[in-house]
Amino acid sequence: MRRAATALAVLAGLVLAAAGLAATSTAEAEELTIWVGWSARELNEFKKVVAEYDAKNPDVTIKVVGSINDDKITAALRSGNAPDVVSSFTSQNVGVYCPSGGWIDLAPYLKRDRIDVNMFPAATRSYTQYKGIRCALPLLADAYGFYYNKRLFKAAGLTRPPRTLDELTTYAKRLTTRKADGSLDVVGYDPFIGFYQNTIGAYQPLVGAKYFDAAGRSSLAKDPAWSRLLRWQKGLVDYYGHDKLVKWQTGAGDEWSAPHAFGREKLAMMIDGEWRVAFLAADHGKVQYGTAPMPVDASRKNLYGAGYINGTIIGIPKNGGNREEAWKLVKYLTTNTHALATFSNGIRNVPSTAAAARSKELKPDPNFATFTRIFTNPRSSTIPVTPLGSAHLETLTSFLAKWQAGKVKDLQAGLAEVDRQIDAKMKQAGGNTVP
Repeated sequence: MRRAATALAVLAGLVLAAAGLAATSTAEAEELTIWVGWSARELNEFKKVVAEYDAKNPDVTIKVVGSINDDKITAALRSGNAPDVVSSFTSQNVGVYCPSGGWIDLAPYLKRDRIDVNMFPAATRSYTQYKGIRCALPLLADAYGFYYNKRLFKAAGLTRPPRTLDELTTYAKRLTTRKADGSLDVVGYDPFIGFYQNTIGAYQPLVGAKYFDAAGRSSLAKDPAWSRLLRWQKGLVDYYGHDKLVKWQTGAGDEWSAPHAFGREKLAMMIDGEWRVAFLAADHGKVQYGTAPMPVDASRKNLYGAGYINGTIIGIPKNGGNREEAWKLVKYLTTNTHALATFSNGIRNVPSTAAAARSKELKPDPNFATFTRIFTNPRSSTIPVTPLGSAHLETLTSFLAKWQAGKVKDLQAGLAEVDRQIDAKMKQAGGNTVP
């Protein structure tokens, strides 16, 4: 059986070469190596999905290597010693991997196999390509939503989740309790940028702000939605007191461990991704909580139900081997409804195709279902891809640390300076965003 299959593999390679899709896979190279960022429990769940594929494809043996970050990926690309397939949690780096050719363009394979990329929602299509080069595909996705403690809500007389940021502030104040010395005990909602999943990227879709204008220039100071968002955020920080909030955070518990503040009922509401459903089940199975879309700017109520979308990306390094077999694995992991539903059930990330998000194989859970609806909402959005990777976000986040600490006197002037810095970096990188 193996000899017959090997002969077919060689023939397939010759056909592909004639079609201009030169396969680097040969009969001698039967082992595929895939690098992924997952570790521990999540890595084991990924290995189960790969094991199913392995069992159905006896001519390929797949080696899975976990705990891979983008520094390791970049080093492998530069050294010429990359694996056959690689995935990353940092979708912003598509703007680096695609134009450099570090990850190959998948368009010829998608076209040959008649795969319509519209099977992936718009936000995921956005962060897996740069300037027409689709060097990645989404492998599950993250949708950000709202978590709230039902028991604390009931005690405070609150009957539904807040729908606007102003309501969120009102709720946060009602749910906050302080100790006798004035220090914070239970925080209603922590808006501090840098705490848990509080990133500026996660908040941007709630107000409909634009990172760049039509010409690709940074528009933080020009778009009034940014200043509305930041004044709301700092207003709630000031209510708690910057220093008191920072002190409370030191005892809030690590985001990825059992002492998490929400699970211990020291945090009544939070923004977080769908994966928290699995973490809460594993670490705090008795906590009474609900999920909903994040509240939005009162002037943009049409955005309610949408949210921030991001996720894992997967591609084929240019200096990897076994390209045809690598593509078959990538295609299976990203387009097979059964594989996506199985993996989603294992780690509770959102399936990254519309079909998988509706799959009957998904374990029913109303708290998780909130995130599949956010994911498929046409108004959900993501961070634009740039040749800077995540550098423009790092520049903005550095400014926000000063802003929330009360060290910025003029918000508009500060945002204009951030715009100037980002534009300078973009010019140096020789690129711009994809509209």
